Formats: sequence, structure tokens, C-alpha cells
Amino acid sequence: MKSTLLRAALLGCLLSTANAWCAPKDVTTTLDAYAQRQAEVGKALWQHPELGYLESESSALLQRELREAGFRIQAGVAGMPTAFVATYGKRGNGPVIGLLAEMDALPGMAQAAEPVRTEIPGQDAGQACGHNLFGAASVGAARAIAQWLKDTGNDGEVRLYGTPAEEGGSGKVYMTKAGLFNDVDVVLHWHPSADNSAAQGTTLANTSGKFRFHGRAAHAAIAPERGRSALDGVEAFNYMANLMREHVPDGTRIHYVISNGGAAPNVVPDAAEAYYYVRHTDPAVVRDVFERLHKAAEGAAMGTGTTVEFEQTGGVFSLLPNDTLGQVMQAALQQVGGVRYDATEQAFAQRMQQTLEKRPGLESALQLQPYRADAAGSASTDVGDVSWNVPTVGLSTATWVPGTPAHSWQAVAASGMSIGDKGALNAAKVLALAAVQLLQSPETVRKARQEFDERRGKDFHYQPLLQRDAPPLDYRRKAGE
Repeated sequence: MKSTLLRAALLGCLLSTANAWCAPKDVTTTLDAYAQRQAEVGKALWQHPELGYLESESSALLQRELREAGFRIQAGVAGMPTAFVATYGKRGNGPVIGLLAEMDALPGMAQAAEPVRTEIPGQDAGQACGHNLFGAASVGAARAIAQWLKDTGNDGEVRLYGTPAEEGGSGKVYMTKAGLFNDVDVVLHWHPSADNSAAQGTTLANTSGKFRFHGRAAHAAIAPERGRSALDGVEAFNYMANLMREHVPDGTRIHYVISNGGAAPNVVPDAAEAYYYVRHTDPAVVRDVFERLHKAAEGAAMGTGTTVEFEQTGGVFSLLPNDTLGQVMQAALQQVGGVRYDATEQAFAQRMQQTLEKRPGLESALQLQPYRADAAGSASTDVGDVSWNVPTVGLSTATWVPGTPAHSWQAVAASGMSIGDKGALNAAKVLALAAVQLLQSPETVRKARQEFDERRGKDFHYQPLLQRDAPPLDYRRKAGE
């Protein structure tokens, strides 16, 4: 009887609102009750940052949280030991709602939860993109949605995808290629940020990989003529790549590091490595520019008497926006609102802002950015490939001090304290409210699919930029290890 009355109340809620919607308070109440544990999970991932494809403890923790909530777990999917899919509910006549949970950290970003640069001795990695919060909040949202399904008896399924190696490893692409999203109706995701926004738009497609040059070692003083420097090959290649910058389409980004330059100046290096990224909104441009890089590398090898081989480590599509789903996410964000700092958090933020180049008012953490469906992003994400295979929508919440850029020590610091926790809790609530709306509104799901099909075009065929069969599980290793 209680379940029947609750479903009737929900139906009445939907029918009584022409341009708005409402969801049971239980979904946010569930998250408020879980808030402390969600923060603990996020802090555990922050205290033990793990790099791409090495997130063993992080993945296991997220799986435990979901298993305890009654989810069925399929671990080690798509050839990735730390990837998993957690499922709750029964589809029946309802939709399948997917949530994404990232967890990997970045190398060289160790930082204490302090408003000044404070490295952690003996630690290299850090959560400079807030993926500790990403994973914890998505799990929190999935648990709340599962509880709502249980309480209401509604048809529908929620799936939490534990997605490793977003930072350059393209983990979601392997999950997409494995067909793990084929029967999903809608995918929801979020990302830590310095702003609160449900704006939808594009990102940059991206291909990345390592060019490894091989030469012949020799004593650099006694017999340099006997050597063939692999580092010369890398430097000649980099020079040619830099000349290319004038002759690529506008908006193209080419960046690299020399990930191995040799061991000692008095030894002609017999091995050297350059790690490259190419980005553009159009995947076809990325393919073309990277092909030109291959030719430049071959030319550099010929000119220096070395050889070169290439290993692709990542390749992702740009995001395909969906305004129908964006409107649902915007409504949920408006219901939840922004982040309100207490006195301690204000003091932390004010001190940190002294280290930032941009210093917007702290009140911007409480504000919501205007909604739009045509935003242009300059980053890349493997969510892009998901978005070209299933209708997808995302948002960001203010988990960092206003003005903080991603991939910075300031992002690491805020991701490890209460400012990050508050933004992540808001994200979990927005995701849960949006999912509940979609579970109650098959027409919205159908409309989102129609928009998705129109944006892709009837002749679209998914051909990944990532042209390798097995994930590069060791791509975070240092050259020479």
C-alpha cells in the first residue's frame, strides 16, 4: 500500500507541473545520510592516489560500497583489471541509467590539503583532477538511485561504471568497444570544477602515444663517431613537430614531453622517448595531424641513423552534446544549488586565492553558471566515445576554490578537504535527481534518443580513434623501467 501511494504521489507530481518537475525528497535525504561516508571514500582515494590502470585499492573500495548496497558487480571488464560494472534493479518497462565513476590520479602532483604549496614527502601522484571526488560522488548517487528504485518498486536499472585511466589511458573507449553501453538508454556523468554548471557542449578529440627511438650507445668523448644518438632522433622529431604548428588547422593542439632522454651525458643514448598528444574538435583532423607526426618521426630517424617505433596510449572522441538531457540536468542543479562556505572554508579559500592568477569572488561557488547547449571546451575526455554511442549528459560542481585550474596543486588541495566534499555531495544529489526524473519520464528518454540520432547523423559509424586491441596497462611506467 505504501509503495502504491508513493508511486501515485510521484505521478501526481509530474502531471501537476507544466514546465518543472519534482522528485521524492528521499533521494536527497538518502545522500545526506550517506554524506559522511561519501566524504570518507573520497578522502581514502585522495590519501592513496593511484595512476591509470593501477587503481587496485580505489576500484576495490568503490566496489565494496556498491556491493554493500545490493549491487551486482562484474569486475575486470574489457581487459582492465580495475574496471567494473555494478548493476541494481530490473529493467522491465523502465530505462537503464548509467553513471560513470573515474578514480585515477596524475603523476607528479603530490600536495597536502593546505592552501599553500606543500608537497607530501615520498609521494608522487595526486588527485589534481579531483577523480577521488568523481568516483565517490557517483557511487553515492548510484546508491541513492538504487534505494529509490527499491522504495518505489519502479521498473528501471541503474549501472555504475568504474572507469580507470581517464588521464591519457582512454579506459572508457575499451568499455565502449566491448559493448558495455550497448543496452544503456542514458549515461550521466559529472566532473569536479571551480564552477557549478550544467552547460552542454563539445570537447577536443585527442590521440596520444609514445615515439620510441633506438640508436647505438658509445662513449661520448672517446668514440662519439661510433654512436647513433636516440636523443638526437627525439630532438630532430620535436623540431619538425614544432615547425608543423604553423601549418595545421586552427584550434589544433600539439604537446609533448621527452619522457626518456638518456641516462648520462657521457654516454650516447641508445634509447629515447617522446610522449605526444594531438587535440582538435574534429576527430578527422586529429587523425591527419598524427599521421603527419608519424612521417616526421620516420624522417628524424632516417636523418639521425636511428630507428623509431610508436605505441598509441590513448584516443578519444569529442563530446556529443544533448540539450534534452542538459535541460533535465539544469533543472536538478537549480534544485540543489551551489556550495556555501563556512568560516574555516572561507579562510582557506582566501589564502589559496593569493596563489591563483584568476581570483573571482568566493560567492561564485554558490552561484550557477548560465545554461547553454553549445559550450566549447578545450580539454579532452574519454566520455566522448561514450557520448557518440549512447545519449550522454554531464555537469560540474564547485569542488575547488573559485579560479582554480584543473591539473594544479590547488585542485589537489581542495579535493582533499571539505570544500571538495561539499561540491561532490551536490554533484551526487544532482545526478540522483536527474536520474529519478528520467526513470519517471520515458518520453524524455525517447526525446533524448531522437536528438542523439539527429546529431550523429543517419550515416554515422563509430570508428574509434584508439586503434589498439588491448589497454596499455603499463602506460604510466617510467621509460626504462
